[in-house]
Amino acid sequence: MASAGLEILGLTLCMLGTLLEMVGCGLPMWKVTAFIDANIVVAQTIWDGLWMSCAVQSTGQMQCKVHDSMLALAPDLQAARALTVVSCVLAVFGLMVVVAGAQCTNCIRDERLKARVVAAGGVLYIASGALLLVPLCWMASSIIADFYNPQVHAAKKREIGASLYIGWAATGLLLLGGATLCCSCPSSPSGYSVNYVPTKRPATTNGDYDKRNYV
Repeated sequence: MASAGLEILGLTLCMLGTLLEMVGCGLPMWKVTAFIDANIVVAQTIWDGLWMSCAVQSTGQMQCKVHDSMLALAPDLQAARALTVVSCVLAVFGLMVVVAGAQCTNCIRDERLKARVVAAGGVLYIASGALLLVPLCWMASSIIADFYNPQVHAAKKREIGASLYIGWAATGLLLLGGATLCCSCPSSPSGYSVNYVPTKRPATTNGDYDKRNYV
């Protein structure tokens, strides 16, 4: 029962992490316009995402433009696109593997094999979280470096957007859920351990044990 509870907990964490990962991938708020002068009246805010850039007016109107060319993007955006998509694919495969090997399903009959399949699904989720962490840290490092670079114009400076925070939360859930799935495998798949009980040899009339062989 304990292993089944860990499986449910790990799968729940991983599913929440996958959902947050996809939301963060789709939102265009990876880079947000930075305003470092308090005397400037802001008329619009620029959002830069993996797939599009949006301009939000002070009146609430928003206009978005899809990136025309991937090769024209910055290296951090190119890497973020590729690694985020691969991470989402691994998370989907991890969900399929865990469901196939879960104790509440009958896709696999062998208990030992089911435990190994669930552990493999946990490894996929951990790999998904690790792949997602790389572009998030790279993007944040690039944003911070440009922000404190005096050679970059103030209008081109950006701040860390909400998508990065959502991605970090998704990474934590994926890593924690994957580790929980790997730890949910019981040491004895059948749920009990077999103990050896020695057979007592009957004594003979003279007090010595019989010399015959017993099975």
